[in-house]
Amino acid sequence: MNPLLSLLCAPLFLMPSAARADEGRVGENEKDRVLTVGSKPKLDLSVNAYADLQFAYFNYGENQNRANGSQKDSRLVFDTTRLVLELEAGLPEYGLEAEFEVEFEHGGAGAAMELEYEEFGEFDTDVEKAGEALVEELYLTKKLGRDVELSVGRFYVAVGTLFADYLPTSYLATIRSEAETRIIPNTWNDMGMQLRWDTPWGVRLTGQVVNGLDSTGFNSNTWVATGLQQRFELVRASDLAGVLRADVRRFEGFNFGVSAYYGGTTRNRPKPDLVKQCDDANPNMVAPCGYISAPLFIADVHLSVNRNRWRAHAMVMYGHLGNAAAVSARNARLSNLLNVLRTPVSDNALSAWGELGYDIAPWLGLDGNHRLEPYVRIDYMDSQFKPRAELFDTPRFERTVYTVGTSYTLAGLAVLKLDFSQRRMGSSVFRPENALRMSTGFVY
Repeated sequence: MNPLLSLLCAPLFLMPSAARADEGRVGENEKDRVLTVGSKPKLDLSVNAYADLQFAYFNYGENQNRANGSQKDSRLVFDTTRLVLELEAGLPEYGLEAEFEVEFEHGGAGAAMELEYEEFGEFDTDVEKAGEALVEELYLTKKLGRDVELSVGRFYVAVGTLFADYLPTSYLATIRSEAETRIIPNTWNDMGMQLRWDTPWGVRLTGQVVNGLDSTGFNSNTWVATGLQQRFELVRASDLAGVLRADVRRFEGFNFGVSAYYGGTTRNRPKPDLVKQCDDANPNMVAPCGYISAPLFIADVHLSVNRNRWRAHAMVMYGHLGNAAAVSARNARLSNLLNVLRTPVSDNALSAWGELGYDIAPWLGLDGNHRLEPYVRIDYMDSQFKPRAELFDTPRFERTVYTVGTSYTLAGLAVLKLDFSQRRMGSSVFRPENALRMSTGFVY
């Protein structure tokens, strides 16, 4: 053996056998420690889903843009309305939770041809209204104590009833409230930051900073409901919005509260085309004289009841768009390729709806796993509520929908609904529009 190697190894050979054994155990423990640190922590995983299928009969034509309203017709429509998959993963020891939700609408993903009567019966390739896959939620939540949590990512905007009651088992009718989905985006979701606090007084406070809407999508028929940015790969976020919501949850079976939204809509347009003009404009700057402000304000009061055999929902919503005339004038000159309606948008919008149902399953001898609820619903919406003087207040955009039906729910998991509705416009000149709908779905 090399003399130098022998000298270095001598202390090891002289070491007592017990000490050498202890060193071996230390090495093994070190190895185990490294493997533990390098391994991934265990996640608490849960998978949820819900779906909705629609079968409908309509006695009116699709073209509502006529002097006397829709023509008489007799047509059936089948629709795979939505399939939503949700994955939740949590690390309780770190107070972390991630949530991912993707929605498949109208049977798949892609683009489809649509007949658009608001634009004189033209055919449009409409990606937003076609079958599509949408990531509606993707966010990370950190608990800051027992009652406070902070979320960052894409989540539902805390406005209206659909922020919380969007499952097919959450509402009684076959479709979500038309009064709500014709004024603001359906299950409105966007990117931002959310802080939620469950106060000791039974009030849940929610504050959000989210991306604002794009005013090129605003129009006469649906006000700002089509202003959600979905047409481009990258989403502009130069105009942000703030949301505040308070829900009183201290009374069993009752939830009522208010919410308010305020944010800009000008700088999220695809092009900087709503800008101020000035004589000394710098040609090397985008919008050297600034943008024309078009702030959006929305407020609502909402109520949800689920107590004993009664169920009810109600909401009143008001919205105001600043500089709506300037937005309308610029939208009228937008390119056809942008696929927006380009009709004038009103300064104000108003909507209200309510539904009430009562469970009669016990009368039929059914146990608590069954709910059979006859119900009534009224939806009112006016997307041109008290507009500016130069904008004609078209009664076609003031609508009231009366609905009666029955909802059957099995164990809170599966639903089957049937209802009849009649839509009436703001003037008797327009024909009423009748619809008979059946829907089925599940929540898991």
